[in-house]
Amino acid sequence: MVLYKTPSFIRAAKQLIKKNPYISNDFKNTLEKLAEDPFDAQLKTHKLKGRLFGSYACSVNYEIRIIFQLIKDDDKREKIILFEGIGTHDNVY
Repeated sequence: MVLYKTPSFIRAAKQLIKKNPYISNDFKNTLEKLAEDPFDAQLKTHKLKGRLFGSYACSVNYEIRIIFQLIKDDDKREKIILFEGIGTHDNVY
């Protein structure tokens, strides 16, 4: 899996980690698990509805969520994870 982080995602992640340094390790572990298997049971990955239809969400910890899309690249025969947002439940939904 190829991980692609949008500039807005990178900015939001930096701000979130700056405000909450205790989530840094959880965030890194979540990204590693996503690269291996986006549907790992520990991530609690689920499809989203409404304005985020077509995207997925997974849990970094109890309060922090990552929003992403899964994209197939048929030319290279690989899957891409496109990160769209990160934040608390109320902020990202």
